[in-house]
Parts: sequence; structure tokens; C-alpha cells
Amino acid sequence: MHDRLGVITDEVSSDIVAALDFAAAKGLKHVEIRTVDGRNVLALSNEEADHIRAEAERRGLYVSCIASPVFKCALDASRQVAEGDRFNQEERSVHEHFSMLERAMELGERLGTNRIRIFSFWREGEPIVRFEAEIVRQLTRAARLAEARGMLLLLENEPSCNGGFAEEVARLVRAAASPALRVLWDPGNEQYGNRPCFPDGYAAVRGMLAHVHLKDVQPDAEGKPRAVPIGSGSVPYAKQFRALQDDGYTGLFTVETHFVPKGGTAMEGTAMSLDGLFALLDQLHSETR
Repeated sequence: MHDRLGVITDEVSSDIVAALDFAAAKGLKHVEIRTVDGRNVLALSNEEADHIRAEAERRGLYVSCIASPVFKCALDASRQVAEGDRFNQEERSVHEHFSMLERAMELGERLGTNRIRIFSFWREGEPIVRFEAEIVRQLTRAARLAEARGMLLLLENEPSCNGGFAEEVARLVRAAASPALRVLWDPGNEQYGNRPCFPDGYAAVRGMLAHVHLKDVQPDAEGKPRAVPIGSGSVPYAKQFRALQDDGYTGLFTVETHFVPKGGTAMEGTAMSLDGLFALLDQLHSETR
């Protein structure tokens, strides 16, 4: 797993060079790009993308994924929806998001990756019951565009979106029926939504995932979920990692902690999460010897 581990750069620093230096120093292999200097990845120019790729490769890293905000928008602007983090991207229409997808694929080609993280539109009441056909139609259209360019779309379980949980994203991916659309499994997001990520959530996406995000969560004194360093929260990562190994998962893992210690920095929070993750992996390795 160490050979497949990376980090989202802005979980370390908005300064891309500082983030790349950190990733290399920690022995990570790849990075995902979400925001740079407070700007969404899709706002990067071609020249900026070329520079980031060169700087990553100079440090022995590669860009594994464009962590885009594509389809973090209302499916129908006339309906009431929930909202979440747009990663410094203003609200736009579905039509505009398809243009964003085209730009994400262009940037992917420049950065050397075919992986684009996407979502399933801002969450509405009973989305699968009421709007599944509409959601699937748009995701299928996106997948066909990705197929034509040799790209892979990764649909993340995100509680603020219609595919908020494992069972929902699995159903949407299955319905789209495209080799260019797979699940991005985030067990921490499942826990944030007060759903058990393992074994229940994982059972729903087993065999359908092509990427894994890593974060941990623990309820606070009021029962509200809060980010904590990996290994110190409620996500049963030891069991999850064993299951992924047993199931033959060969995809990538990316640290996305959202944890910043009180009075500290994002870099310090990610370093704490990596310490917890490495300790857990060492423990699992010793158990299998």
C-alpha cells in the first residue's frame, strides 16, 4: 500500500511547491490536485499545469487525479437542494459543468492522469427514488465523453450529493454501465453521514471501486462528526484494509484528512494523520509476517 499512497495537495498547503516537497519528504508516490493558491484546479492555465507536472516529476511524484468539483451543482435549478463545499468554485449550471468536465479532461492529459473525480449533483429529498433516471442520464453522458478520451471518472460518495452514500453511488455507477465510470470510495465520508462504512458501506461498493480516499472522523461532545487524525477515529481502517487486500484491490489511496489541529496548520494535521496511518500499516504488516 505504501507504493500506492498519495495526498491531496491542498490538504498540506495552498502552496503547491510546499505541498510537493512535503509529499516527497514523506515518501508518498502521488498527488491529487484540487485547489492551488486558493484557486480551483479547473482555473489552472495550461502553462501552470505543465509547471505542476514538471515539479511533481522532479520530486519523483506523479499526479494521480484531478479532484474536480464537476457536478457539485443543482440537477435542476428550480428545485430546492442541499449544498456543500465547492472548493472555491462558484455555483454553475449543469451545462456549464459539462464544459468544466471537458476542461478537467484537458488538464488531466497535461498533468499525466486519466482520472477525474466527479459528484452526483447537490442532494435532493429521496434522490434515488425520485430522480435516479435523471441523474443516471447525465452521468452516462459524462461517461461517454470520458470513454471517447480514454478517461476514467471517479464518482465519490459525498453526503451533500445525491450519491451521498455507498449504496447510492454503487447503484448509479451500475446503472450507467460504463467502464469509464467507477466508484471513488471514501469510508470517512460514509461515517460523516452517520452510516457505517464497514462492513455495510464497503459491501455495497465492493468490486466497483477504482480509488480510495482516507480520512477519519469521531463524534464530538454533541454527537456531531469532526475530523481527527487517521487511526484515532471511528473508521475501522484495519478491517477495511484487510478486506481490500483480500478482495484484490490494486488501486490508489489518497490522504484527505480535513484535520487541522487547534492552533496548527493543515500540513501539521496531515502529518499527524500520516503518522497514524503508517503506524496502522506497520501493525498490519507485522501481523501478516
